[in-house]
Amino acid sequence: MSDNVQLPALGESVTEGTVTRWLKNIGDTVAVDEPLLEISTDKVDTEVPSPFAGVLEQILVQEDETAEVGAVLAVIGDGSGAGSAEAPAAPAQESPAEQPAAEAAPAAQEEAPAPAAQSGGQGASEGEQVTLPALGESVTEGTVTRWLKSVGDSVEVDEPLLEISTDKVDTEVPSPFAGTLLEILVGEDETAQVGAPLAVIGSGSASAPAAAPAAEAPKAESAPAPVPAPVAAPAASAAPAAPAAPAAPAQSEAPKAQAGGSYLTPLVRKLASEKGVDVSTLVGTGVGGRIRKEDVLDAAAKAEAAKAPAPAAAPAAPAASSPAASSKAIEPSPLRGTTEKASRLRQVIAERMVDALHSQAQLTTVVEVDVTKVARLRAAAKESFKAREGVNLTFLPFFVEAAIEALKVHPKINGVLEGKEITYHGTENVGIAVDTERGLVVPVIRDAGDLNLAGIARKINDLAGRTRANKVTPDELSGATFTVTNTGSGGALFDTPIVPGGTSAILGTGTIVKRPVVVKDADGAEVIAIRSMCYLALSYDHRLVDGADASRYLMTVKQRIEEGAFEAEVGL
Repeated sequence: MSDNVQLPALGESVTEGTVTRWLKNIGDTVAVDEPLLEISTDKVDTEVPSPFAGVLEQILVQEDETAEVGAVLAVIGDGSGAGSAEAPAAPAQESPAEQPAAEAAPAAQEEAPAPAAQSGGQGASEGEQVTLPALGESVTEGTVTRWLKSVGDSVEVDEPLLEISTDKVDTEVPSPFAGTLLEILVGEDETAQVGAPLAVIGSGSASAPAAAPAAEAPKAESAPAPVPAPVAAPAASAAPAAPAAPAAPAQSEAPKAQAGGSYLTPLVRKLASEKGVDVSTLVGTGVGGRIRKEDVLDAAAKAEAAKAPAPAAAPAAPAASSPAASSKAIEPSPLRGTTEKASRLRQVIAERMVDALHSQAQLTTVVEVDVTKVARLRAAAKESFKAREGVNLTFLPFFVEAAIEALKVHPKINGVLEGKEITYHGTENVGIAVDTERGLVVPVIRDAGDLNLAGIARKINDLAGRTRANKVTPDELSGATFTVTNTGSGGALFDTPIVPGGTSAILGTGTIVKRPVVVKDADGAEVIAIRSMCYLALSYDHRLVDGADASRYLMTVKQRIEEGAFEAEVGL
């Protein structure tokens, strides 16, 4: 039985692609998701992984030829028809299945067990299906961002198997079974519904024969070797030692495009060359150990970091001498001048920010707050607080508690306008904006109005830590009625945060700075004193919240902070 490999959709406006290089030869054994060929379009150069396991029997679109999306590029089967494609220029009227059946027979006998181990054939029937688990109350689908195991790998129960991205969270999916990964049913960047089969895991007995064809693959590749002069044999054996020669386009020289057994795409090779990264030293994090663009950028960043101290030792140059003087202070990011696909999380953030601005009439009101008393309380109590509660006492819990207390007095800020109906929530579910390497994520403190300052501090610490480690659940990222974002953590005086959809307000806390201000002394006289000051910015949906409502809310928060009556809650 044979399967057709079609040119997949490569983008919304991409209708065709040109084959730049075949990474497998006719007769080669191919695993599911193993790179099969390189395609170039007017937008991107990429590799096409094999959707099936088996033997490459026919190549229907040759290098430098162009095919439409959906066109058949190759045929993969059990090897019985592999010889037929040895002569792609043969007349069309000859039956591919009948032409060189005698020549294909030995290869078919040796390699026939491979498809049973890695495709949905015998292996699928003997194994158990791994399905996409429920990832949250409102999550119906997820996109596979990365497989952490390859076909043929052993997997333990609860061992991370793949990474899934949803519109709420990126998370790892652990294996529910122990055994051997026999088949991958949903490739990277593909989307599956909750409950859909993702992979097949079995005892591994069906996948065992796959080792034999893989080991004998060099024999199949070496079969055409007599065509060149015999002196070419030593050069071929030396090819793996020279990974720096990626420019060779011929199929017979494909091993030169590999490093440590991991195939390099043209984009990765080009990027590695531009960044001066030795790919032979990299360990790939892609499927099957492939080296990805992220691996190259990470290596380049580490190399730049290692070089960073060096310029400091150089003699100081005159200020106007050359542009090199400024480069000592600022190192360009390795991302400069590159292009990458937006992550699933970044796409979701972008979509929701635009939707929020288009669906609400947003406005921001700002007040200035004297946090001197809170600063003194925190300085006096932080050591005992940490010993007692197990978390650091930061300024954020003080602001969150004051914000929650004010929500109870000003229900519009904790309400939402939907159509012609206003809902005033009976609980305060506070979202805390967390900056992560993947982007902005907002976990939610549910029933925050029932917590004291210590409880809020513990919740913030727990949620922030698990969010950065990508360990929060989708349900912990939904249901907020109000949001707090600590924009001051990055040094900003204040900003105008965007109100998340489904809520009516978000409070931004600016950085705390000491500066001289006019205050009243004990006798009521006005004096200038050094105080700890910060700005609080409330963005709100002006369809529901008027400017006067926002001001009243902010003044309630301001008064609570400035009076600083938190002694009992911090243990003083």
